Amino acid sequence: MSDLKQLRALGILTATAIGLYVCYLLTVPFLPALTWALVLAIVLNPAHRRIEARLGNPSLAALMSVSLAAVAAGLPLVFVAQQLVREAVNGATYIEQVIRDWNSYDLVSNYPRLSAIAGWIEDRLDPAGSIAAFTQWMTEQSTSVVRGSVNQGVTFVLTFYMLFYFLRDRHQALRGVENLSPLHTHETTRILSRFAETVHATLVGTVFVAAVQGTLGGLMFWWLGLPTPVFWGLVMGLLAIVPVLGAFVVWVPAATYLAVEGAWTSAAILAVWGGVIIAGIDNLLYPMLVGNRLRLHTLMAFIGAVGGIVLFGASGLVLGPAAIAVTLSLIDIFKKRLDGPTAIEPAPAHGHEPGAAEPGG
Repeated sequence: MSDLKQLRALGILTATAIGLYVCYLLTVPFLPALTWALVLAIVLNPAHRRIEARLGNPSLAALMSVSLAAVAAGLPLVFVAQQLVREAVNGATYIEQVIRDWNSYDLVSNYPRLSAIAGWIEDRLDPAGSIAAFTQWMTEQSTSVVRGSVNQGVTFVLTFYMLFYFLRDRHQALRGVENLSPLHTHETTRILSRFAETVHATLVGTVFVAAVQGTLGGLMFWWLGLPTPVFWGLVMGLLAIVPVLGAFVVWVPAATYLAVEGAWTSAAILAVWGGVIIAGIDNLLYPMLVGNRLRLHTLMAFIGAVGGIVLFGASGLVLGPAAIAVTLSLIDIFKKRLDGPTAIEPAPAHGHEPGAAEPGG
């Protein structure tokens, strides 16, 4: 009889594992939308609770919160996209014109050997022709760009569609997680709170610091009279979000170009501004904004962000650090279990909503 029970248990376990794997495959296409919907639900939760308390209708409150969030996110995206296209065209035209007007012989005319080398390079490489070929290739790739834009648009719509249910049914979702979790209720609440805390700290800190860096870079480009400052400010802000990369990918070549053009003062100003102010903002603001809320060593947060991007794409910027933080919390709970019942924390008051009571959340 015991063998039969074990066989049935093994069959149930196998079927469950297969079901979980199938559910994983079904979820993968929606992972970006699910991730950003969950992130937005965590960030908007405090404001949404106030709206829900005033309206008294969960569905109406969720619809209003989603509508406000969609307008707040959609309008700037449309404006930025239009400006980005305009500035990209202006920037490409400017770069092509500079390359066509470039005369390396004037720089090395007093050095016959260098002059010969520069002439050979220009004859063989044809920089202007390369730019023209690149522009033609970009035109041919327009179909892929449009397809990618459509995919991003679908993800955008799905994100806010899922956000509606995350906000309206958050209490049922939390209870479902608690019922399915093998942990005690207070341990599950602790894990969920840790996840919400990490997501909020990572997202708000990263985006705000990147926005400040991009703004400072764009303002300096404008002050120095460099072309398309809005475009390059946006690029610097976007690059500042990505680990490993940063705003220096833009301002270092710009400072080099100014130096080559003979504008040594402008080049020095841009180099100091980028190396001290823009780069220093990350070290100054990020710890102030995130502080102890992230509770991860800088190296661990870096590995989580970079590894998350490699595994999950852009959503990994949030999922990576959150996965590490949750795993460390699970290890801590396991250690408390090994230490005995006296080490287990008492359950918090009933009705605690992860991410709702944290300072600044």
